[in-house]
Amino acid sequence: MNVTKIDGNYRLSSKVKKKSNEQLQREYDYIRADQITKRMFEKGLITEDELNKITELNRKYFSPSLVEIMPCNR
Repeated sequence: MNVTKIDGNYRLSSKVKKKSNEQLQREYDYIRADQITKRMFEKGLITEDELNKITELNRKYFSPSLVEIMPCNR
């Protein structure tokens, strides 16, 4: 078993990409759209099928950074 001591000077080997203001705004807009869509579903204003279709459209339109690992359906 190998043990690696990590001290305060440890740095990540990969660089973290900073998001532009436009990317951050798209992420925020996606989150808000998703919250609104969920509330509409919870109130019975849309069906589960409509929820999934709207969610798919929102992911295409807003392009959130983690879209590749998000579940297809709820």
